[in-house]
Amino acid sequence: MRSRAAVLYDYGLPWSVEEIDLDPPRAGEVLVRLAATGLCHSDEHIRQGRLAPPPKTEGPGEATAMSPTIGGHEGSGVVVEVGPGVTRFAPGDHVVTSFVAVCGRCRWCASGMEYLCDAGSGTLLPGMPTDGTFRHHTVEGLDLGHVSKIGAFAEHTVVSVNSLVKIDPDIPLLPAALLACAVPTGYGSAAHRARVCGGDAVVVIGAGGIGTAAIQGARISGAARIIAVDINDFKRESAPIFGATHTAASAAEALELVRELTRGVMADAVVVATAMIGEADVEPALALTRKGGTCVLTGLPAPATHSVTAALQNFILMNKTLCGTVFGSCNPRSDIPLLACMYRTGQLLLDEMITRRYRLDDINDAYTDLTDGRLIRGVIDFGHD
Repeated sequence: MRSRAAVLYDYGLPWSVEEIDLDPPRAGEVLVRLAATGLCHSDEHIRQGRLAPPPKTEGPGEATAMSPTIGGHEGSGVVVEVGPGVTRFAPGDHVVTSFVAVCGRCRWCASGMEYLCDAGSGTLLPGMPTDGTFRHHTVEGLDLGHVSKIGAFAEHTVVSVNSLVKIDPDIPLLPAALLACAVPTGYGSAAHRARVCGGDAVVVIGAGGIGTAAIQGARISGAARIIAVDINDFKRESAPIFGATHTAASAAEALELVRELTRGVMADAVVVATAMIGEADVEPALALTRKGGTCVLTGLPAPATHSVTAALQNFILMNKTLCGTVFGSCNPRSDIPLLACMYRTGQLLLDEMITRRYRLDDINDAYTDLTDGRLIRGVIDFGHD
């Protein structure tokens, strides 16, 4: 069948919105008609080559070539067709994509850690996870990869059943797209990885889509004081809508604020949810963390970042925990429906996170808005006029 998608042909180029050819789903696969796709900063990192593997040669100007690929991984939609042997989904089902694939059988899934599923490895490589072949092609016949094995910057896509989670049909599909990445990643960073408890003081550094979800995770978990840190005025002004009790423009500014609010104890938990974590970001976050507290690194690092700066004596002797997280340590099959229920009951704000809707044709303008700091979350609305 023919559909339309945003394709990236090389690092640094804009997204090319064009017609594609899409093969029917094979065994273990599902054809989905997308309703909405969230604009995650990770796809912009991919476009700019920030998540590219290291160069294969040492020569000047050399870069690892990329395979043409359809972007997008934060999507929601409706099942159109299922491949042979698929029993968990049927045409008409409402689904949310999960960039963490879940096989349900590996050691990690069996241990209750779906977010570490072995099937989720290699998600930036081209080809279908089911058999390594391609379902997405240019109209000229060139094979296309699809980011995170999803390719949600498209009107239709074919994905593995392991990358989909069914949701109740009464959940609106537009806000449901945020349940595919931003919300579980941010919410879980506070609620699951940092284990925020009632009365805690929490600092969230970076108040974009993921940071806003982390603020909500802290609020829902009972935090008494939530300090949102962001250099962007718009994001700081928006943070109280989602539960922030205080704001600061920088970690240095937050240091004095948190010290005053906690009488010198400092924050029980710190979540670093900036678009990309640099070498110098960790030490200020640890300085905001109390003795025995937890600092969670949620934002992505550049692949070339191999070390961070930290005062080890303070870190060790103060018994602090520094940890990473993927997908907010959420289990897609159980936590996505749970978060959808929280939205339905009014605990979790999703509509308020969506700053603006865009047409697929406007994707490059949308990412300009994102990088310029004008969005909490932008969404491609495939029903948008």
